[in-house]
Amino acid sequence: MLRERIDEIKEKIIRAGGKDVTLIAVTKTHPPEMINEAIDCGVTDIGENKVQEILAKYDAVKPVRWHLIGHLQTNKVRQIVDKVCMIHSLDSMALANEIEKRCANAGITMDVLVQVNMAGEESKFGLAPGDVEAFTDEVIKLPHLRLRGLMQIAPYSENPEDVRIYFKETKEMFDALHKKYGEDFNVLSMGMSNDFVQAVEEGATHVRVGTAIFGERDYSKKEGELK
Repeated sequence: MLRERIDEIKEKIIRAGGKDVTLIAVTKTHPPEMINEAIDCGVTDIGENKVQEILAKYDAVKPVRWHLIGHLQTNKVRQIVDKVCMIHSLDSMALANEIEKRCANAGITMDVLVQVNMAGEESKFGLAPGDVEAFTDEVIKLPHLRLRGLMQIAPYSENPEDVRIYFKETKEMFDALHKKYGEDFNVLSMGMSNDFVQAVEEGATHVRVGTAIFGERDYSKKEGELK
């Protein structure tokens, strides 16, 4: 069943014009056994929202590229800079400076995406569109951060066509910044289970899909409880 779901999602991505799009399987609340099964089915990248879950699962999961896709507190940065390949949710200079400090201490460079709150939702993190370019101009100066692109979370809608406009606007912003910063600025992370097809059609390079792969999450489990 898991393999069928993954294959179906990959087929939808390709039909939407995204043959080179990276599928990030979002694994929050799901145990290492299920994650390893997904890896056996061809998943190469997984995304977690919480640092605690990365730490709890890390040693039990097969080799894979880990992405931190949720809000990151500055006091948690030191725990994951040596474990994730990319942080998708950069949204403040305080966080950028903390990542810079921790990566400098570890002798590594971290790929980061700037989170954009394109719809202006109060319930979501991310920068207002008008603040993005001034912020990226500062981030790109930090030697141990590699600014790779943008991340966006669209509002939920029963009809994913309703949110296509936010993907389109984010892609326009991305294109302008790509022209400014060059070839390293080449990641556009947007689209989830309900709307990844529309996101790919509008230019996403990475999609973050959880429920469509693993089914509904068990919200009765306490944070970090994996069994």
